Amino acid sequence: MELSPSTLNRLANSALGAIPAVMGVAYATQADGGSSRLVAWAAVIGFAFIAVRGYRLGVTCDNSKATIRGYLRTRVIVREHITAVSDFPAFRWTTRTGRKRWTPITAFIASPSETAGSRLSKERITAKLRRWARH
Repeated sequence: MELSPSTLNRLANSALGAIPAVMGVAYATQADGGSSRLVAWAAVIGFAFIAVRGYRLGVTCDNSKATIRGYLRTRVIVREHITAVSDFPAFRWTTRTGRKRWTPITAFIASPSETAGSRLSKERITAKLRRWARH
């Protein structure tokens, strides 16, 4: 089961990196010194990474594991280790050694300023994740 935000949400998530990347390109093309350009282009690469990752935020669930794609990393959690799905939403889970962990699902975090339809969609997805985790 592949769970992703709506296209509009995906674009908004990628804007966190895309907008600063565009501004970085504008700065880099006008920068005077070589070191200023180098730093600007490094920032552009980092923001482009965030933009791509922001667009790809989501969760993939199969029979044995959940793969959570966040802004900076991807985490894979074995289904049997998941103890709950919180309202945040986040997976609460336990490692093989018994350590309790918490992994937020940034793709479906509700914002007070979003539309009711977007919030309802995220609540439905959280409910799907809960049903999947119980099986």
